[in-house]
Amino acid sequence: MNRLKEKYHKEIVPALCKQFQYDNIHSVPRVTKVTVNTGIGRIVKDDKLIKRIELDLAKITGQKASVRNAKKSIAGFKLREGTPVGYMVTLRGTRMYDFIDRLISLALPRTRDFQGLSSDAFDHAGNLSIGIKEHNIFPEVSYESLKDIFGLQITVVTSAGSKEKGLALLMLMGFPIKS
Repeated sequence: MNRLKEKYHKEIVPALCKQFQYDNIHSVPRVTKVTVNTGIGRIVKDDKLIKRIELDLAKITGQKASVRNAKKSIAGFKLREGTPVGYMVTLRGTRMYDFIDRLISLALPRTRDFQGLSSDAFDHAGNLSIGIKEHNIFPEVSYESLKDIFGLQITVVTSAGSKEKGLALLMLMGFPIKS
């Protein structure tokens, strides 16, 4: 069993039951999925770079990325309907816990001038959204792909239902959230 999943069942569930007076352990908030997105806006015509982004995203998440296409044409952006505009990966289960563990313990501390995540990054439903400017904070990225750096948007979706409960859940999981 993953160490973060084990920590959730042994430490976090009892702590949240005590803090929010849950009678049933199944009503305790949990992380349901993690989505990782990246856009390929300006580099649509560079096939080699797009393949490298796709491979790096697969290395980082441990899962193949799916292509996201434009839903409608926008002449100002020289964008046509059906053109690839980004990649997305949705993680659940064991891969999700592995990714969160690597994000908390390895990637975020390697971020330049990292002070912690803002509590404003939570929405009203208790989900956390993180923007990462450089994908090279993940140790899986190889040295030859460092010349083409891209950003990521990571969303941690919880079943908390409120900002307060989501914040408590992710703080107990080990997310470095500043008050």
